[in-house]
Amino acid sequence: MAAVVDLPFSLPSAPSGHKAAGPSSLSKPTADTTLLPVGPSYIAHTRRQLRQLSFEDDDQAEKERLDALKAANSTGEEDVEIPDEEETQDLLDRDPKEWKSQDHYAVLGLSSLRYKANLAQIKTAHRRKVLRHHPDKKAGASGMVNDDAFFKCISKAYDVLTHPERRRQFDSVDEGIDDEDTPTGKEPESKFIDLWTPVFEREVRFSEESKNGPAPPLGNMSSAKEDVNAFYDFWYNFDSWRSFEYLDKEINEGSDNRDDKRYTEKKNRNDRARRKKEDNARLRSIVDKALSVDPRIKKFKAEEKAAREAKKNKGKAGANGATAGPSAEEKKKQEEEEKRKKEEAAKKEEEEKASRADAKKAREAAKKNVKKHKKVLRELITNNNYFEPAGTTPSVQVIEAKLNGLDAICTALADEPEKIEALRESCQKAPADKIQAELAQVAGEKGVAAGAFA
Repeated sequence: MAAVVDLPFSLPSAPSGHKAAGPSSLSKPTADTTLLPVGPSYIAHTRRQLRQLSFEDDDQAEKERLDALKAANSTGEEDVEIPDEEETQDLLDRDPKEWKSQDHYAVLGLSSLRYKANLAQIKTAHRRKVLRHHPDKKAGASGMVNDDAFFKCISKAYDVLTHPERRRQFDSVDEGIDDEDTPTGKEPESKFIDLWTPVFEREVRFSEESKNGPAPPLGNMSSAKEDVNAFYDFWYNFDSWRSFEYLDKEINEGSDNRDDKRYTEKKNRNDRARRKKEDNARLRSIVDKALSVDPRIKKFKAEEKAAREAKKNKGKAGANGATAGPSAEEKKKQEEEEKRKKEEAAKKEEEEKASRADAKKAREAAKKNVKKHKKVLRELITNNNYFEPAGTTPSVQVIEAKLNGLDAICTALADEPEKIEALRESCQKAPADKIQAELAQVAGEKGVAAGAFA
């Protein structure tokens, strides 16, 4: 509180003729001037008038707007959680020139998420990999100034996965997801939902939602008949965006021959159409198998049959007298027999599941080894000028025939990895003409690639 002090004197009164000074007049402008209402203060004033806000309310609204803008511009990397994956030596030794055959998700450490990874997770994973593998950092640590091969793989993976169209093309042929991993149809009916739900969740990623609409769930064992029918109607009319451009053969840009380019483009179109047709047939067979083993469909059919029989036999129930039901002992035997069959089916299903898992591991290991041997054989063919005379340039048709022949041989020997390894070893030790003879002999034994290595 302010203090009051009394001074020991009084002020003299004003003279009788004193007048208070009036306001001075403003000077007139020297020229005509137009004043415009501009600036943040005027904008704030207008905003408060239009929105009927007080100064406090306007300040609060402006603060919320700026906070929202800041949040929208933030990548949110600090809140994104992605698993930390181990980098194998095979992955680190990848050749960036072979970027089309690399697993882009594995390169960025997203192999556990794959097509489920969102853009924020891809950006975060890319930033982590760049900080770890940047060439400048490696040069300082190892003294090697050209140690940037894996960094180029990282950059290419990021370019593909952040481009919507190219990511779709890669997801369409992603070898990290096994399209053939489906139930056999011999599993217990009680496990139908658990076994088939992941299959349709995997396939629905290719849904053209603008045409198909939202995908109905598989449901449960108590789902209504209308819901089950709607599910199968959706999949029998499924429109997939899956495409196979990623597997196109590269057009030789150094060639000026238009016929070669047209030939390659036509072959790519035909291959894409063939693969699309095969994929549609594969999906149709999955839906057919699920429908054939769905216990709910069997239940609906049994109910319809019972209803028809009841309607047919209506009024005849007592014509021939009542039929005696099964005795207690017979019921007990039936229950024990059903229990035994269920236990045997469950045991058999577990054995088949373990067998499928072992077969899948063996198949993946064999596929990995086949790729390595195939790469070595391709390099041998390339280094020997596709078995054409030295000093000549092989045509596109010759190159295509040799590489397709090698593909056919490797496919035919896919279940015999030891033979592919033996072929690779013998070709590495042999001269050019012997290499061609070795390949021709294997092609003849397997009945593939006729004339490719003649």
